Amino acid sequence: MTMPMIGAAQAWRDAARGLINANIPPCDVSWGDETTPAGLWDSAPPPQTDTVLTVPKEFISLARSVVWHSDPSRFALLYRVLWRLRDMPHLLSDRADPELAQLRRMEKNVHRCQHKMKAFVRFREIGSPDDPRRSFAAWFEPSHFTVEPTSTFFARRFGDMDWRIITPSVTANFVNGEISFSAGQSKPPLPEDASEQLWTTYFRNIFNPARVKVKAMQSEMPKKYWKNMPEAAAIPDLIASAPARVRAMNEAAPSLPPLRVEKVQQQLARLPESVWSGDADALRAEFSACTRCPLHCNATQAVPGEGPMGASLMIVGEQPGDTEDLAGRPFVGPAGKLFDQICAEAGVDRDKAYVTNAVKHFKFKPRGKRRIHQQPSTTEVEQCKWWLDAERTAVQPRVILAMGASAALSLTGNGKNIGQRRGKVHQLDDGTPVVLTFHPSYLLRLQDPAARQAATDLLRADLARANQLAQDLTIRV
Repeated sequence: MTMPMIGAAQAWRDAARGLINANIPPCDVSWGDETTPAGLWDSAPPPQTDTVLTVPKEFISLARSVVWHSDPSRFALLYRVLWRLRDMPHLLSDRADPELAQLRRMEKNVHRCQHKMKAFVRFREIGSPDDPRRSFAAWFEPSHFTVEPTSTFFARRFGDMDWRIITPSVTANFVNGEISFSAGQSKPPLPEDASEQLWTTYFRNIFNPARVKVKAMQSEMPKKYWKNMPEAAAIPDLIASAPARVRAMNEAAPSLPPLRVEKVQQQLARLPESVWSGDADALRAEFSACTRCPLHCNATQAVPGEGPMGASLMIVGEQPGDTEDLAGRPFVGPAGKLFDQICAEAGVDRDKAYVTNAVKHFKFKPRGKRRIHQQPSTTEVEQCKWWLDAERTAVQPRVILAMGASAALSLTGNGKNIGQRRGKVHQLDDGTPVVLTFHPSYLLRLQDPAARQAATDLLRADLARANQLAQDLTIRV
């Protein structure tokens, strides 16, 4: 069974339908195309019958692609799978079947070849400027017989001109809006195209020497196509000169910052030069004017820390809650009451410690008449760190106890893994010891009584340790 080069898809479909309706098994059929030598027993396919053979649409789509593969065994392989589909209707879902896997690979190769054809065909004008329709021709050497199935793409893209795509196997002709196919031929002497120089110049200018990856480029643009692409002649020089061009780009980099960076620098320039240079008693009044992040828009007020200036122990929580936002004082809500209880059990006098939060405004989400607590973002914690640093400068604590992720993030730059890091002493850049622990609100969220008691014991122990460390450092100094 010899399949024609042109119209192979329909020819194989008609032949396969006649053979399978005649109940001729694959072993009795010899398939080939026009490149395959004729066999001694080759004969015409059986005549068509009215018998209807039902196959999955997926196989029809698969066959429409595989027939254009260059492997001469493609027709026989398709017929064997078609024969098996009669008794195995679910064969196409068997990913382990070797014949089906081979067809899938062929299909993938054909699709890849079609993609390369769409990308690398280069037309040259061959018609006269006086012709009513401009005329172009291109020479291409595909890996498979993909001219016929891909011609509709070029008809849609270049429907306002006549063109020919010439390959060694088939020539596609598009004249006056009609597609036809003729035999292939050798490479014709196509004329030079003045626009190719312009296209090469454009290609040189968009080539980024800082992102040259030769293997990746050859994967997308195989070297076998370079000889028929005018811009490809510039690639060796562009690759060779890439290092020198990158150095020149670095040396010619602008000395002025981009507009976005310039705006950031202007904002930073408007900030005070030091963390806090004013009087310690005036710090509290400054909080009410804070507009460093959008949280001030919805909160009732900023909630500064409270406690004696010069306290040896500073305790840092996350942010004010609903009660704190209304009262203007830290740790007076449900978590604050639990905190006071644990402080008393740990022997910590809250009145002698400086208690504050990493974020000074209440972040919440309205839900009916309630305001539901929302965890501060990293940006909000970083924006509010200026105020926490100002409090540290004013108080000068010997030891800091950081409760929860936001406090740990603000002080140490890392708010993760509190359960693993709690109880350990971390050193800040200025040498101040920081002890990490749980936030009291975390205890309130624990539903299991045993887990809540265990976490409470750990928080109590961390409070006691931080307090004792502060006393020891105070006595030592």
